[in-house]
Amino acid sequence: MPPKRTKPHTVGSASFDPDKFFDEWTSERAPQGNNLQTAVIDAFNLKSTDDYVYHAIASVTLPQVQSAINHGASNGMHAWYLYDDAKKRDAPPSADIKAYTDIFLSTTVITKALTAFAANAKKESTRAEVAKHLQSNLHLPPTSSKLALPSKLKVPHKNPYLDYWIWSCQCLEWTGPTPGTAMIQQSHHILPVLYHHFGCVCPTYDALSLVQQVCRGSNKNDASKSIVEVGSGNGYWAYLLRRIGLTVHAVDNEASLWRTTWIGDTIIADGISFLHSPPGPYKELGKGANNAVLLLVYPQVTADFTGKVIRAYEGDTIIVAGTQNTNGFTAFKGETIAEWMARERPEYERIWQIPLPSFAGKDEAFFIFKRVV
Repeated sequence: MPPKRTKPHTVGSASFDPDKFFDEWTSERAPQGNNLQTAVIDAFNLKSTDDYVYHAIASVTLPQVQSAINHGASNGMHAWYLYDDAKKRDAPPSADIKAYTDIFLSTTVITKALTAFAANAKKESTRAEVAKHLQSNLHLPPTSSKLALPSKLKVPHKNPYLDYWIWSCQCLEWTGPTPGTAMIQQSHHILPVLYHHFGCVCPTYDALSLVQQVCRGSNKNDASKSIVEVGSGNGYWAYLLRRIGLTVHAVDNEASLWRTTWIGDTIIADGISFLHSPPGPYKELGKGANNAVLLLVYPQVTADFTGKVIRAYEGDTIIVAGTQNTNGFTAFKGETIAEWMARERPEYERIWQIPLPSFAGKDEAFFIFKRVV
């Protein structure tokens, strides 16, 4: 079962090259003001009359998304934070939104940034509630652990998705998740556009670095482990991990369609079958991919997909990027991935949990589970 060889592409663009896209990327190419439509057309070299329909939580075109953005907070479009009586709170200040997005920059240390985010929050403000929520869900290993957060960079790590996400937070007046986020069912027209071009959840420099450390292990003489990403989607995570020198076998059944595809060698297969018995060229992964690291990015809830994949895996490290509350957007309905793993796979210990950039109305995190038995 060799990978399906296709060129990375963006539907409607005559010339999309991921490497060139990254080489030329600067944060200034992200949307300016509220103009998402122009930014996407320019970045992906689309026609000015582009009418592609982005199917996700809703079906929208770029003009429709731009119209929704132009309407701002009207009709409850920015009602992310509510009082107990369901009345909308005042929008968070722009400075608080910036302080939230700064947590995820490669030029900061996430733990220190979270501490500052909390320390400088006004009492009983939305920012204070967000800070408490993020800190309460933070799970770090003991200082003796071989895994560590990376040092902050002097030159920012390139990540176009992160730049788009930072813009979206200011545009939608979003300063991060709270416990009440689990009850939010609405989203915004912007989300399908980000999904189609970049994927369902934004990677960070911290997350990529931790994956790299897990794969390379503590012994520098050991060969680096490869990654099996089941449900790899449009390949954005796989592409970024490959940019830092890791081997990623991206497996997807192509049940979903994407406007932008970042890699050209996705293995079109049922992920569970692939794990049970890696075919031909992937025999070295071992039964249950026991010689590889398992990566699940925004794993689906339906048909017990996440549970079946995890049960099929026989290796020592499971990494998940997805929801950290019980809203049922990823992994399992009514419980978190951490709760399910503790009950169903107690031989794996949760050794890391750090927040990921959360789109408005979402609550995402990065988890590492390590086999201890």
